[in-house]
Amino acid sequence: REIALAPTMTLKATGYQWGWSYSYPDFGDFEFASNMLPEEKTTPELYRFEVDNRIVVPVGETVRVVTTARDVIHAFALPNFAIKVDAVPGRLNETWFKSDREGVFYGQCSEICGVRHSAMPIAVEVVSRPKFEAWVDSQRALAGLDPMFNADAAKFADAGAPAAAQ
Repeated sequence: REIALAPTMTLKATGYQWGWSYSYPDFGDFEFASNMLPEEKTTPELYRFEVDNRIVVPVGETVRVVTTARDVIHAFALPNFAIKVDAVPGRLNETWFKSDREGVFYGQCSEICGVRHSAMPIAVEVVSRPKFEAWVDSQRALAGLDPMFNADAAKFADAGAPAAAQ
């Protein structure tokens, strides 16, 4: 792994029984929950991997991940990015990742945290910077915030934003 001296953005991941919530403090601190999709809403190959709301990050940028938890110890693990970090109530732990290609990457809580531990998948959608900015503006709109990047962000919500935003 290379050393990341200056992350370009921060993602805060909060584990809870039985899902994750994510916030983007550098972009207005909007927050959303992410939970496993039911079997009937995904494919057999992606059942137990796919979520209702993916993390979205820009390609080629270093993402600082800050973890914590609301209830018990969880672990934020993304094997494709070679990271695993505990999410502990009352504490903040930190790691980072960088993807050099677009795509969807899957992980999961890797701390046995209770009866539905296997129902805590993590999905990261890596997109181009323009798609990321359109997604941020669409999330800000959902949170009642003004656009950060494009005053016409609403037109991108359906046309150019990643699947997770639609």
